Amino acid sequence: MRHGQTLFNVQHKIQGWCDSPLTKTGIKQAQIAGQYFKDQQIHFDAAYCSTAERASDTLETVTDMPYKRLKGLRELSFGKFEGEHEYLHPQSDPAKHFGNYYVQFGGEDDQLAQKRVNDTLTKIMNQDNQTVLVVSHAGAIMMFSDLWTDAAKLRASGFTNCSILKFSFNNNKFTFEKIINFKN
Repeated sequence: MRHGQTLFNVQHKIQGWCDSPLTKTGIKQAQIAGQYFKDQQIHFDAAYCSTAERASDTLETVTDMPYKRLKGLRELSFGKFEGEHEYLHPQSDPAKHFGNYYVQFGGEDDQLAQKRVNDTLTKIMNQDNQTVLVVSHAGAIMMFSDLWTDAAKLRASGFTNCSILKFSFNNNKFTFEKIINFKN
C-alpha cells in the first residue's frame, strides 16, 4: 500500500528519504483504506512500513496493530534533489525510472533500490506470514512491481496515494493479483 497524500505531494516536491506530513486528504485516504480492510474482513498477521513518518502515520491510521519500521521499505533516495520541485526530475522512460541518475547527486541507483525492496519483502514473507500489510512509497512500490508484473498497466490504472496492490507469494515469487484504488 502506498502512503496517504502528503504536503510535498500537493506542492509537487521530490520526497524520497526526506519527509513531509500527511494532509487532511491523506488522513482521509488512510481511513478509507482502513475501512476497506474492515469491510472485506481482512486481518493481518503482521504489518510493516518504511521508516518515513508518512508511511507510519498512514499505517497507524489504517490499523492499530503493532508494526515494524524497516529501512528496506524506504523510497528511492534522490540525494541533493530531496525537497526540490518535481519538474527537476530528468525526463525518462517511466518503465526505466531514473536509472543511476541520482547517484551523482548523492542519491540511490534504481536497481539497488529495487533489490533492497524486493529482498526486504521476500524476507518478510518467508517469516511464515500469510497476510501482511506493508506501507511504502510510489517509487519503491513501482520498482518492486516491475519485477513481478507489467508496471505500465499499474500506472495506467491510476496508482495513487493509498492505492493497495495485492500480491500472493509462493516459492519465493510474488504474483500480482489486483490494485484497489479509492475515490477521494
